[in-house]
Amino acid sequence: MVLEPGTEVPTIRARNQHGDAVRPAFAEPTVLYFYPADDTPGCTTEANQFEEYAARFADAGVELYGVSTDGVESHREFAESEALSFDLLADPEGRIAAAFDVDLTDGRAQRTTFVIAQGQVVGVYEGVAPEGHAANVYEDLLDTGLVSAD
Repeated sequence: MVLEPGTEVPTIRARNQHGDAVRPAFAEPTVLYFYPADDTPGCTTEANQFEEYAARFADAGVELYGVSTDGVESHREFAESEALSFDLLADPEGRIAAAFDVDLTDGRAQRTTFVIAQGQVVGVYEGVAPEGHAANVYEDLLDTGLVSAD
């Protein structure tokens, strides 16, 4: 079972698509979404839609990260081909997925999104459909008052 709301999030560190070490602080509102694989139809749809909302998330003070078990080079190619502005974190050993109790099937993370604030999980989306997911997460953040669109 994935980390539930109210659970303190683990400290993670991973390389992004540029090879830089990234260690999210999770102090600010954060969306951390796990996806199965780079450059697949559903994952491309999801990434593109998160990209469509990336500026809105940033303007609302929300950090955005995608995570899959693909490596840095795969993430780099995917981020470049889709013109993604947010970090994709490489988790080839599945350590981040394990830390968040996200199931792996054939070495691929199940589609799961966490909303984090002040170091705690405040929302979880499991088994999401890629189409419309980014919009739903953004609207939920507004509805809960965790962020404002100002």
